Amino acid sequence: MGYSLDFGWLAGAAGAIARGAATTVLLIVVTTLAGTFLSILGAAGKRSGPKPLRTAIAAYVEVMRNTPFLVQLFFIFFGLPSLGIRLDPILAAMLAMTLNMAAYTIEIVGAGLDAVPRGQTEAALALGLRPRQVFVKIVLPQALKVIYPALTSQIVIMMLESAVVSQIAVRELTYEADMLQARTFRAFETYFIVTLVYLGLSMGLRRLLVSGGRRALGAGVS
Repeated sequence: MGYSLDFGWLAGAAGAIARGAATTVLLIVVTTLAGTFLSILGAAGKRSGPKPLRTAIAAYVEVMRNTPFLVQLFFIFFGLPSLGIRLDPILAAMLAMTLNMAAYTIEIVGAGLDAVPRGQTEAALALGLRPRQVFVKIVLPQALKVIYPALTSQIVIMMLESAVVSQIAVRELTYEADMLQARTFRAFETYFIVTLVYLGLSMGLRRLLVSGGRRALGAGVS
């Protein structure tokens, strides 16, 4: 039995696909900003904080990196209400994505911090800079330049992982695709188009991050 391709429905579905893509972009923008900030704090705390803090951060990283993202998402959206904490689906998705991304990027940022020669910190302290100034002005910029390619890849991976949040009814790209194929019964055409959209988002995001990184961190970013 043959199958006849039909993309005629696409004109009427373009708005839904665009809205889904916009929500996906919103999720990754919030996740990138919040997750990167948390990872910098976590990496710094894991290396120079008191022992209880270092232990807590290490435990957090191990738990998040060794459990499925879907389980983490369900725990936040379905589990927390048992404790009286109820979150809107999109807020739950942002929180789950941020916590998941931070667990991975703590290790990435930490590797960058370890790559900065110890002598630069000692020299900056000898010049009278405070430890916080040394970290923000001397160590962190160099660390970010070293780890930026890996950080960029992790952001793109997290954007692709955002498809999972359709399971809690966040109206992102995959959710809209599921709704479209249920209405049109055109699963092949729907997911073919959405695959192309994800590919375009991934390539565009990577190019944007690389070009932005070159301007912000210098020519060492590739």
